Amino acid sequence: MSLLVVGLSHRSAPVSVLERAALSTDAQVKLLQDTVAAEPATEAAVLATCNRIELYADVDKFHAGVAELSTLLAQHSGVGLEELTPYLYVHYEDRAVHHQFSVACGLDSMVVGEGQILGQIKDSLARAQELHTAGKLLNDLFQQSLRVGKRAHSETGIDRAGQSLVTFGLEQLAAGGDVQEWAAGRRALVIGAGSMSSLAAATLARAGVTEVVVANRTFERAERLAHLLEEQYGQRLTESADTAVTARAVRMDAVPDELTRTDVVVSCTGATGLVLTAEAVAQAVEGRTGQSVTDVTDSGRTAAPASGQDAVKGAVQGAVKDRAPQSAATAGAEENCPLDLAAVQGASGFSVLGEAAVAGMDAATLEQHAAWVDNGTVDRRETARRSPEADSELIAALAATAATVGRIPERRKPEPIAVIPRPAPALFLLDLAMPRDIDAAVHRLPGVRLVDIESLAEASADAPMAADVDQVRRIVSDEVAAFGAAQRAAHITPTVVALRTMAADVVASEIARLDGRLPDLDERQRGEIRQAVHRVVDKLLHAPTVRVKQLAAEPGGAGYADALRTLFDLDPETVAAVFRAEDSTDEKDRPA
Repeated sequence: MSLLVVGLSHRSAPVSVLERAALSTDAQVKLLQDTVAAEPATEAAVLATCNRIELYADVDKFHAGVAELSTLLAQHSGVGLEELTPYLYVHYEDRAVHHQFSVACGLDSMVVGEGQILGQIKDSLARAQELHTAGKLLNDLFQQSLRVGKRAHSETGIDRAGQSLVTFGLEQLAAGGDVQEWAAGRRALVIGAGSMSSLAAATLARAGVTEVVVANRTFERAERLAHLLEEQYGQRLTESADTAVTARAVRMDAVPDELTRTDVVVSCTGATGLVLTAEAVAQAVEGRTGQSVTDVTDSGRTAAPASGQDAVKGAVQGAVKDRAPQSAATAGAEENCPLDLAAVQGASGFSVLGEAAVAGMDAATLEQHAAWVDNGTVDRRETARRSPEADSELIAALAATAATVGRIPERRKPEPIAVIPRPAPALFLLDLAMPRDIDAAVHRLPGVRLVDIESLAEASADAPMAADVDQVRRIVSDEVAAFGAAQRAAHITPTVVALRTMAADVVASEIARLDGRLPDLDERQRGEIRQAVHRVVDKLLHAPTVRVKQLAAEPGGAGYADALRTLFDLDPETVAAVFRAEDSTDEKDRPA
């Protein structure tokens, strides 16, 4: 049997795919049960976090295992196999071990070095043990990965390379400023009462918020978390403020009212649908500020203030436009772009960079558009991916403009483009759930700053890497080699035990035969003969069994167990019985 992992993460798939493929707790349970029921797998464990979904299994066939695990992931995630396959990665045997250890050390996390993954690995193992889908291999793997992760954090400065996803998200909310200065005196609402929400609540309390309100579908869990916060932070001064932190629990139906009183919201629930819609957030901002939320139109102008529900409806309608791709008619008008595409609205398939979009523009407008692009309003990643065909379109467009105005546009300072500043945020939202809890359309609402998994992924791509990362990588490599050697040595141990058991049976049989032929021997003589025979057998077996364990621990040493079974004609059932006995012992020795 061999270790196989099939999965997808923020490194292989866009957040939109990860969000759709996210597994609920019930789906994880069913996936584990179906995996061990499938023919290629005998063990299974699922590691599902906000930015990864991985299925680990002990399989007897590589290709059949990959096909089966991929199909099961697609079935239980609800994403079609054809759509999911391009984002899947596969690791096998030592590469699978290397991947698991890297994940445990935080090397594969969105925020490098974060230690929260260790708790998630522990939870994953506990679930597999509870369902009896984790056998010897996965128990050994996950328990060793926890030890490797702890070693990496204790022996290196990997903690300096990153922090928890919560801390990183709060830094993004603070726009790069000091989190404690930003948080001091604010009120916080935490939606959810799981491990991530508990970490967020504690982090906010340490940062200096004056109040933490916990909302959860199970009110008792919210009360328990609020009580723990009061015990730990309510009776002493915080690290950055001169006031104690108050904490209280509310039911989920109280969230709309709490939104009008809070400054910071962190949401991380297991809900499959949205917890906060754009309309609910817009109403909260209006209730908090006392001012109508206005509609930010595609032309970059702010519509005349509305009132009441009309204002909320307008803002939400403007926000919802982010959900769908822009049409050709609106693509050029986004964020103060000077292009006027009204004349070509009936055309289809043209690019903003193409001839149909800019032909007939005067030189000043064309230069203004160039300045708009250069100032970063256009996504530079899209510009970087521009093809030679697109460049030729630009040249053709310039030629068309020259033909229209009678000359090549001269280079001169463009007219300044009016920029309508967004108001300072009145509400800060951090969405750490997968799938997301907060409508992505909230990004467009004025007076709101939303940070979610997608924006965190973009921000973390430019995060600096600490020198300690190289040291952690060396630790991982050493631990992978040691784990592989231990597994290979352990694989031959039952065969060695079976060999010694067979030898002991032969000795016992011969001693019994001797007793029948020499009945006059006294007990002392019988003991001497018995010890002499045992010593002979032990000395004959010692060197080969020690050496075969050493050879089996080396890469490619798996065949030595087969050689022993063949040379000594060992009963396969005897070897299997030793395996089962070891698994039973491991089950008893597992930590609670």
